Amino acid sequence: MNHHYAAATTDPENRFVGVSKCWAACLCLAVLAPAYAQDADHDEHEEDEGSAIRMTLDERASAGVVVEAIARRALSESLRLPGEVVSNAYRSARVTTRIPAQVVARHVRLGDHVGAGRRLLTLSSVEMAEAQGALIVADREWQRVRSLGRDTVSAQRYTEAQVARQQAFGKVVAYGMTESQAEALMQSDDASRATGVFDLTAPQAGTVLQDDFIVGELIEPGRVLVNISDESVMWVEAQTVPSALPEFDDGARARVSLDRVVWLEGTVIQRQHLLDESTRTQGFRIEVNNADDRLHPGQFVDVEIETGMSAPALAVPNTAVTLIDGAPAVFRLENGTEFHAEEIDAGPTVGDWTVVRGGLFEGDEVAVGGVFHLKSLLLKSAIGEGHAH
Repeated sequence: MNHHYAAATTDPENRFVGVSKCWAACLCLAVLAPAYAQDADHDEHEEDEGSAIRMTLDERASAGVVVEAIARRALSESLRLPGEVVSNAYRSARVTTRIPAQVVARHVRLGDHVGAGRRLLTLSSVEMAEAQGALIVADREWQRVRSLGRDTVSAQRYTEAQVARQQAFGKVVAYGMTESQAEALMQSDDASRATGVFDLTAPQAGTVLQDDFIVGELIEPGRVLVNISDESVMWVEAQTVPSALPEFDDGARARVSLDRVVWLEGTVIQRQHLLDESTRTQGFRIEVNNADDRLHPGQFVDVEIETGMSAPALAVPNTAVTLIDGAPAVFRLENGTEFHAEEIDAGPTVGDWTVVRGGLFEGDEVAVGGVFHLKSLLLKSAIGEGHAH
């Protein structure tokens, strides 16, 4: 049996059949290999085509897609802290009275914009009535003595009458009447006008931020009745531990934002020399132009202070960066019409710019506007709605 098997396997005819089958298999592989390679290339081409978003100039314009060439630039280094909007104390005034008085009438309301000299409220006071009567009497005596002249009356009487009239005038002004109101009272020559009624007026132009009183209420001396502030220039106050504050001088550029989208320019005007006793922090104050009336006392904002300039670095606007599959990326323009999503190695954000550590080269053109539109087209292509156009 064993001898017969050995003879069969060494037969020339059987060996020829085996070799023929081997050559046939190789020939099939040679024929099919180009077809498989062509299919693979086609699939790769399909993938490349699907990742490209093709847009003409007109399509870019209608979609709001803006393209810029990136470059190296020196970025301003900054310190970002939380802050609070407060009234500008140098442009604010508190209206009060020095004598007990009753509120007779209100002439303004909370939020009203008033000019200097505008009537705010009317008060009535017994002490003011006495002071007004004394002014009328003193003024009449002074007018009489002055008409007689220094040659007729003694020098002492002349001086006493003049001083008494001036003291009575100063008293009603100190109690709350304006000088023009006191002058009108004397010129009327009517003693019946000494009723104790007087108006408090706005010492400056601004917005009424506080009007904590009720008509008919008795007001004690020193109580703030109306708070007026010019909100065209506001203050923002921030604080942090001294070790976190880099060196910067008064006049350093700063900016503040309520939503981290719209930023208002400002200037550092003061840096506190004394630390807060309870928090042991150092504070500083920023002056912000508020012509658009965006800021109001009590609002919390983000504060950013420029502390210097960095060495030139490759950077793109923050508007160019988006997240794709959880990684920062930009849309790079190729061949004038194709946008490709490129993952980048994003560095720190400095103001409106993001440092690029890798993934792009100087001169590359990327979309800095309309990025959301490009991303939506990319997502549609990814879920099988066809190629992006």
